[in-house]
Order: sequence, then C-alpha cells, then structure tokens
Amino acid sequence: MCLKAFWGIIAGVDTAAASLGRTTPGCSGARAWQLMYEIFKANKPYMETVAGEFELTVQQIFALKQLGRERPMAMSELASSLGCDASNVTSIVDKLESRGLVDRRSADHDRRVKALVMTPAGIELQERIEARMQVPPPTLGNLGAEDQRVLCEILERALNSIA
Repeated sequence: MCLKAFWGIIAGVDTAAASLGRTTPGCSGARAWQLMYEIFKANKPYMETVAGEFELTVQQIFALKQLGRERPMAMSELASSLGCDASNVTSIVDKLESRGLVDRRSADHDRRVKALVMTPAGIELQERIEARMQVPPPTLGNLGAEDQRVLCEILERALNSIA
C-alpha cells in the first residue's frame, strides 16, 4: 500500500511527542496532527466503500485524482505524488489501463519514460468520483454548519501556508 508508511509515521507522532514531553496543552500542533490521522483512519472504511461503488481500490481513486485531464503525467511523477515506488504504481496503472481509464504512452521528450493520459472513459469516471466525493464522511458531515465552516477556514490556511 503506497501511503502505508506515511500513515505509520503520522501514527507515531503523538507517541514521539509524548516521549519528548510535547503533549502539553500548549502543543496543539502535535495534537491536531494526531487528530487528522485518527480522522483519516476512522474514515478508511468509508473511502473503501466509495471506491467500491466505482469498482476501484482507494489507491486507484487516489491515482485518478492525481492524473490531469490536459497533460500527460509520467509514471514517476504519479509515484512521487502518491508516495509510492514504481512497482506499486505499475500495478495500479495496469488495472486502470485494463479498464480503459488511462493510456500508457511513451513521453515525447524521452521514449523510455512512460506517460499516462486519461481516456474519455477515465475523465468521465473521474468526474463522477469528484461529484461523489462532495458528500463528506459522517465524521465531517455530522458537524454543525459553523464547525464545518471554521474547519474549512483552518484547513485552507494550513494548505495556503505550504504554497
């Protein structure tokens, strides 16, 4: 699983922070990070159900979400964006290609590089997945409107701090 190691690291954050004495009330960043992990972990069955609705795995949905509609993406770029090694991406792409969702082609700049191009069927499925993903899991959907608004503002500020 591509992101397994990443989530394993996140799971260890709270333990590591505790061992360093960093779980004091003033250390809310570490606690927020742990809560994000817990939310993602709690929603794994939800994501698997959503993926199953499209006869895909969660990893295949993540891959489709990463692929652009306008330009080809190198397999290595997809691997990097998913946090996978090349062998994992090959398996994911093999399954997407067998369903006619992506085409694997030689890149224009280097024939040894394999680029992925969304097919019309892949674009249509990607749009259906995006529409389905507008329905939040119960862990977020059950929050009140004001809590959802505040959470969105906080997460947007966090994301904007990356750029």
